[in-house]
Amino acid sequence: MDSVNIPDPPKRIFLVKYGEVALRQGNRAFYEKQIMDDIKRRIKDLHDGNIRVYREQGRFLIEDVNGDIDTDTILSRIKNIFGAIAFCAGIKTTERTIEGIREAALGFFRGRICDASFKVDTKRADKRFPLTSNETSAAIGEYLLDNIPGSRVDLHNPSIVLRVEIRNHVYFYVDAVPGEGGLPYGSAGKGVLLLSGGIDSPVAGYLAARRGVGLIPVYFHSPPYVSERVVDKTSDLLKTLGAYTGPLPLRIVPFTETQLYLQENVPPEKLTIMLKRAMLRIASAIAAKEKAHCLITGDAVGQVASQTLHSLAAVNSAASLPILRPLTAMDKHQIIEIAKRIGTYDISIRPYDDCCTLFVAKHPENKPNTQVIERMESRLTEGRLAELISDAVGNTVINM
Repeated sequence: MDSVNIPDPPKRIFLVKYGEVALRQGNRAFYEKQIMDDIKRRIKDLHDGNIRVYREQGRFLIEDVNGDIDTDTILSRIKNIFGAIAFCAGIKTTERTIEGIREAALGFFRGRICDASFKVDTKRADKRFPLTSNETSAAIGEYLLDNIPGSRVDLHNPSIVLRVEIRNHVYFYVDAVPGEGGLPYGSAGKGVLLLSGGIDSPVAGYLAARRGVGLIPVYFHSPPYVSERVVDKTSDLLKTLGAYTGPLPLRIVPFTETQLYLQENVPPEKLTIMLKRAMLRIASAIAAKEKAHCLITGDAVGQVASQTLHSLAAVNSAASLPILRPLTAMDKHQIIEIAKRIGTYDISIRPYDDCCTLFVAKHPENKPNTQVIERMESRLTEGRLAELISDAVGNTVINM
């Protein structure tokens, strides 16, 4: 007798959807591998190593080779991955007949649509399957309607949408948990993030990371004028961002001597601009050591005097790399909303001032002349400033 292929029983799995990565054509395989490696890294200790992660026709599939997975635990590990747009907990069946698919659908959806309106939405990625998407939806919907008392079909405003995806295998799910989107973390190269303890710079880091930029966070520390608690606060911000990026070591730059020198040698109204230029020079030197491709700041146009267009132009030439300013066109309300969503806001508002806050002038210049600033800095650089900047770079420490 010929052998008969008996389908495996349905089992619980996770489907991970990705968005713009799918449109990358020549680079698509690179981005897909980045996301898949991130998923594997985050869940490698679960299920005694029996979890399998692989791509299947525009989706990532997460399954335990020996049976069901713990979808809640998996989701808690992977929900913050950049590049993924949705996570769908459902079941997988190896059935390929419409009769078998209808039975699997009934078993999965039965408890979800009793006394509720529903519709079936089918995506047929595998065109070898004999029925069209609409025909499959109609066949499944009719079968559910006949076998689940109290259920009713509503194609326009259903209480529940039952999702069916026909790929190499057939998948069923109801809810899709939204993902972060963007590009895989680190896929665009590296950038030095100038991180303070405030609200803006952690959000700027999050947004840059969401576009694939790997973060090298740098904090400018000015003891004894700034408490060590600010370092703790900044480290806590990085732990929160680490839920999206993975661990982020903090580079702590000793900045006291540079600040005091500039305070003594620069007019008060120009001090903030000169301090920011010194920071950018130090950050550029660190970026060169780390082979980074850009600097990242939390500047937003017009938010404070040092962030007017004139002021931003006056500091740009101090950097030897492009400066990414993800918050440029946002207002404070928008920035705070993102900070609250990603979990950095409550940390940022802890009452510990950073070095910028303590050394700011009462009436800073908001329309500095770039040429005047550069000439002034040139005179200082010929003296002690260049040495102080070099010392700050050389004495930077890494806080793991």
